[in-house]
Amino acid sequence: MSTLVEFIFAAGITFFAMWIVMPLFMFIVRLAGFYTIVNEGTCKVYILFGRVAGILREPGFHFLPFKIGLSAFVINWMGSVKTLDMRLDQQYLRSNPVNSEEGAPMGVGIWYEMYISDPVSYLFKNADPRGSLSANVSNAVVRSLSNLPLDDMLVDRHSMSHAVREEVSPRSNEWGYKLGSVYIRKVHFRDIGMIKQIEAKVVNRLRQVTSAIKQDGVNQVDIITSTAERQAAVEFAKAGAIRPRIVGQAMREISNDPEVANALFEILETQNILKGEGKLTLVPPNNDLFNQFYTARKID
Repeated sequence: MSTLVEFIFAAGITFFAMWIVMPLFMFIVRLAGFYTIVNEGTCKVYILFGRVAGILREPGFHFLPFKIGLSAFVINWMGSVKTLDMRLDQQYLRSNPVNSEEGAPMGVGIWYEMYISDPVSYLFKNADPRGSLSANVSNAVVRSLSNLPLDDMLVDRHSMSHAVREEVSPRSNEWGYKLGSVYIRKVHFRDIGMIKQIEAKVVNRLRQVTSAIKQDGVNQVDIITSTAERQAAVEFAKAGAIRPRIVGQAMREISNDPEVANALFEILETQNILKGEGKLTLVPPNNDLFNQFYTARKID
């Protein structure tokens, strides 16, 4: 029983030491300036009496007295610590107003990347580096892309992106901001009336093209039909011209044999009689009574 009590007592002490005493001790030690922890993608700038006492860029555990000297013990009380995000950031500026060479009001959407390259310049050379960079990019778009031909503005975006980056990069480097990739993502018309006119012209052009395609199809069908009819007429004419000669040759060959010719003519005559609409009454031979009845019926 005493062993179980000792185990529970030791577990309670361990739990209290690990979760309450140890974190409290580490907090006091860190507050006293013995160490600090730099997270991944961040940078800590220590400022004492208006001067930069030290910059920690590498992530991990750092002993402050070895990095910034004896000022580490008072910097948390008499100085300040700035934690900066050094990761790559992105921003998109929508519809920057630009006029083309033809006077068309255009809107340019630009996307760019930036990251902090110099923590000291970022903190002390500009009160709002991010806002200043955004304004500088917007102004560079207006200055660099104004009065460009409309065709180049709609097609050649790579050269426009390069021109904006070349103008903005030197100024951003002075503020401790490094400008990364710059890309013109969208170029559009800003005038609603012009957009409606372009849409109407496109619709009309599509209708004209559709009508032209339909008419061309009808013309092609007519050409094919007329060609087929002409060829058929030629072939029928050839057949009509050849038919008498073929029939004549056949009749000449049939006429060489009188029996065959007589049988053929009898068959043809019989076929003509059968095709005719006349009525034929067959009367038995030597039957005068039937003839008289038939004649009397016709008279009535």
